[in-house]
Amino acid sequence: MELLRFATAGSVDDGKSTLIGRLLYDSKAIFEDQMEAVERASVQRGEETNLALLTDGLRAEREQGITIDVAYRYFATPKRKFIIADTPGHVQYTRNMVTGASTADLALVLVDARNGIVEQSRRHAFLASLLRVPHIVVCVNKMDLVDYDEAVFERIKSEFRSFATKLDIADLSFIPISALHGDNVVHRSANMSWYEGGSLLHHLEEVHIASDRNLIDTRFPVQYVIRPRNDEFHDYRGYAGQVAGGVMKPGDEVVVLPSGFSSTIASIDTLDGPVDEAYPPMSVTVRLTDDIDVSRGDMLCRPGNRPDATQDIDAMVCWLSETPMKPRGKYLIKHTTREAKALVSDLQYRLDVNTLHRDESADALSLNEIGRMTLRTTQPLFVDEYRRNRWTGSFVLIDEFTFATVAAGMIH
Repeated sequence: MELLRFATAGSVDDGKSTLIGRLLYDSKAIFEDQMEAVERASVQRGEETNLALLTDGLRAEREQGITIDVAYRYFATPKRKFIIADTPGHVQYTRNMVTGASTADLALVLVDARNGIVEQSRRHAFLASLLRVPHIVVCVNKMDLVDYDEAVFERIKSEFRSFATKLDIADLSFIPISALHGDNVVHRSANMSWYEGGSLLHHLEEVHIASDRNLIDTRFPVQYVIRPRNDEFHDYRGYAGQVAGGVMKPGDEVVVLPSGFSSTIASIDTLDGPVDEAYPPMSVTVRLTDDIDVSRGDMLCRPGNRPDATQDIDAMVCWLSETPMKPRGKYLIKHTTREAKALVSDLQYRLDVNTLHRDESADALSLNEIGRMTLRTTQPLFVDEYRRNRWTGSFVLIDEFTFATVAAGMIH
């Protein structure tokens, strides 16, 4: 079955964890013992069954009533498999939202029907657009607290659409819900007969994501060279990795970067045997007809369609470390399966994610801050624009001494 990854975002107390709990409960995706544990915890807290506890797993989160870490949950319906990333709403956890949404196919932005669009709603929508999440669904929650008023929903919808014109959002949808009572979450609501769309789960099951991946530019970063040490496969030489773009078939001509040597794909193997074609996000082993030097960090692509080979990277970067970025700082950069050393040559501006104001006088980035910078690497990286390919257009920066990941970048 097809897999959909989606991330939730919204202000504190907008009901993200409750929504996910309702989604899991009404779709019968939780076990009896899990439900019993939630009921016991709810009784101890002196409240009715709190479905938010299905995702708020850390003791600190339960005590504060907020999500701190990114909580991942898995469930499936007969139509599709899902991975949910429940991301925190606080501004001090911006890095957690970036982590959770970086691989998402869809983002759920929750808005409290009583409060309408607030600063955090705009910030989360901007981050989702910055991370090129292809589909955004605005869930106007707590409609039961405004008597399921259509005018409230339409006002929030109009205000959000107006703000979204400043962002680069390909697909934007709106659904009025009540996570607490289950209105329009898994089943259509009888309380909002004026709403003609489907439920949230129906939207998640039906949204088209196959065309979101780049199937034009063939990109295959080599992760590992496979040379079995037995008599049966003593001549076997394969290159394992995950397809990052395009479609690969036996007989296709490819070029190896950085060497520039050309060859032809002899076969494409998987754990289940050979396949006729490979496409994102399949993990495969590619064998070539020629015995040429290929190693980890190299990339296979089409001779007439190559990524940019560059040592100068222009990127938007989210700073993830409590240690601020150093001007002219030196870091390790990891891009696909390739690693190099990198120097921060220039910080062009720091971006205020709430107002979208650019501070061109900034000379450093601190935790959770986002800015545009240029990097100089010690060896060429094979990159595409992030807007064209999220895999070959992204990277992380790593501290040379502690090996902590300090930043995530999106290449312009």
